[in-house]
Amino acid sequence: MSRHSPTRRSPLLAIYAALVFAFIYLPLAVLILYSFNRDGVGGFPPLHLTLDWYRQLFADEPIWDSVLNSLLVAGGAVALSLTLGLLAALALDRASFPGKALFRRLVLLPLILPGIITGLSLLMLVVLSGLHLSLLTVLLGHGTALISVATTELFAGLQKTDRAQEEASLDLGATPWQTFWRITLPNLKLSLVAAGLLIFTLSMDEIAVTFFLIGRDNTLPLEIWGRLRRGITPEINAVSTLIFAVSVALIVIWYRIRMRSIGAEAKQLLQRP
Repeated sequence: MSRHSPTRRSPLLAIYAALVFAFIYLPLAVLILYSFNRDGVGGFPPLHLTLDWYRQLFADEPIWDSVLNSLLVAGGAVALSLTLGLLAALALDRASFPGKALFRRLVLLPLILPGIITGLSLLMLVVLSGLHLSLLTVLLGHGTALISVATTELFAGLQKTDRAQEEASLDLGATPWQTFWRITLPNLKLSLVAAGLLIFTLSMDEIAVTFFLIGRDNTLPLEIWGRLRRGITPEINAVSTLIFAVSVALIVIWYRIRMRSIGAEAKQLLQRP
C-alpha cells in the first residue's frame, strides 16, 4: 500500500503571492487611508484623521452632477447592450445563417480594439448622422462598444442551459414567445446579472470613448481626470474610495446571487426522481 507524502508548500511561493497581492492592493489601501488624512496628500503615516474631505465631497455639486450623468449613461448602456447582446447570443446559439462564423468573430472586435479607435470611429459615425454630442451619444457609444461583453456572457449562459425545458414547454402548447419569457429568460438570470454588472462597471470607468462623444456635461471619470490635471487632492481620494466601496458591493451582490442560483439548481437536482 503506497503512501502519499503531504504536499510541501514552498515559502518562496508564499512570499511571491504576498508580494503580488501587496502590489495590487497596497495602493488602494494608501488611497483609502489618505482620504481621511487632515493634512492632505503627502507625509507618511497620516497623523491626523478627519472626515472633512468627505464633507467637502458631499457639498461638491459638480462631482455629484457628474455622478448622476455617469449613472444615467451606465444604466442606459446596460439596457442597450443587454437587449442587443441577447438577440446576438440567441442568433449565435439557435440560428443558422450564412457568415455565422464571421459574425461570431466580429462580435468580439470591440473587446480587441483600443478604446481610442472605438471612440474615434463612433465620433465619425455621430458626425455623419448629424447628432449633437451629448450624454445620449455617450450612452449610444457605451452601449455599442459593450455589446460584445453582453453577447459573450449570454452566449456562454445559453450554452449551459438545458434545452429539454424549452422543448417540453413547446410540446405542452406554449408559443415560442411564452417559452422565451417563462423558460429561457429565467434560466439566463445569472448570466444577465453578471453581464449587467460588468457592463455597468465598465461604463462607469470608460474614458476613451466618453472623451470623443461627450458634449457639455461631464461624466465622473472625466471630471476626476480634469481635476487631476491640477494635482491630486484628498477630495479625489475620497470619491475614489466611494467608487471602490460601490464596486465591492456590486461584487458581493453578484456573488450572493450566484450562490443562491447554484443552491437552487442543486436543490432541483436532489428533488428529481
